[in-house]
Amino acid sequence: MKILKRSALALLAGLAYSAPNVATAEVGFGKPGEPINLVVGYQPYYTESWSGVVINGKQLWKKHLPKGSTAKFEIGLQGSVIVGKLLGEKNHLGYMGDMPAIVSTTKQDKVDMRMIAVLGTSRQQCNVFLVRNDAPKFKDGMEAVKWMNDKLVAAPKGACTDRFGRWAFEQAGIKPKKYLNMNIEVITSSFKNNKLDAAVIWEPTASKIQLAGLARRAASGESFKGTDGGDAGFLVMLYEIIKDRPDAHKAWLEAELDAQIFLKDLNNASDVAKMADDQTEGMPRKVLWASLYGYNPPEIGGGPDKLTLDFIFNDKVQTLVKAATKFLHGRKVVPDAVLRKESIWDQVARDVLKARNMSSPIGSVKEQPASAFKK
Repeated sequence: MKILKRSALALLAGLAYSAPNVATAEVGFGKPGEPINLVVGYQPYYTESWSGVVINGKQLWKKHLPKGSTAKFEIGLQGSVIVGKLLGEKNHLGYMGDMPAIVSTTKQDKVDMRMIAVLGTSRQQCNVFLVRNDAPKFKDGMEAVKWMNDKLVAAPKGACTDRFGRWAFEQAGIKPKKYLNMNIEVITSSFKNNKLDAAVIWEPTASKIQLAGLARRAASGESFKGTDGGDAGFLVMLYEIIKDRPDAHKAWLEAELDAQIFLKDLNNASDVAKMADDQTEGMPRKVLWASLYGYNPPEIGGGPDKLTLDFIFNDKVQTLVKAATKFLHGRKVVPDAVLRKESIWDQVARDVLKARNMSSPIGSVKEQPASAFKK
């Protein structure tokens, strides 16, 4: 599979979020207790959403959905593609980053979708700065971002990378010479051909470029600790399922919680990397492992928590949603600066968490030295 993840504003506002009228056709998911057939859009090429990889790899859904149910997993190389399929009701659940998830909930006049759980939050997943190899050595990430003043910097615009990049420039008080809209493939080739000074991208592509020696990691959201700089992944579900199949809604959240518990256990790191390897192409297993579990020094934006598993929309996550919605509204991607209250629909997730005597966050994925990697 050719890895291509374009996240331009044109995509956010255009094709993927403008479904044809057939999207309103009735699908029907049966009655509570009956078998249900679900199609799940997920992103194995986006580390922050890997609970979906675990549910698929370990078939966790079989433990919780009614007997005879099925779950088909379809890869989306970008969140906007999954949103488009949700609008066409070709996908029923979607694993995606915060930006497309937020946009999806504003299309209720076509198909009503709700954000039902938090896959995770991080300062190191959708907010990694890379610099060309011959850039100076920096004492810390802030100095690295300041160096980008009057330089050529790229990001997939309209994505969480774009939001973080613009915010980081403000924090550092700089302005790039050009802030270019590039997809991951173009960013990779531009570093290879020495045509780019810096870029902000997501995992696991950041680790792939870093470990291939095409560019150096220089900063992340961790470089701006004490302020914002975070991102998130969310789980989106069609409201029709929420309304008509509360048993399936709860069952999937039980599987999601199982997956997040599995992710945080460092004894499972090799198994997670293998599952991600089995479900992707062109990504070495060591790269996949490093994107979620690998260590980076603090001076280049490393930090002890690679991914925080919030599961519900706690206060921290709600603050992030508000900031992201405001960003999207400012770029005319969503109609309002504040989401309708129904966009976040996590009461069932809260009930599932409470029933297991757990609270948010349930834990975090801790970084490990390279020597901990096992094939």
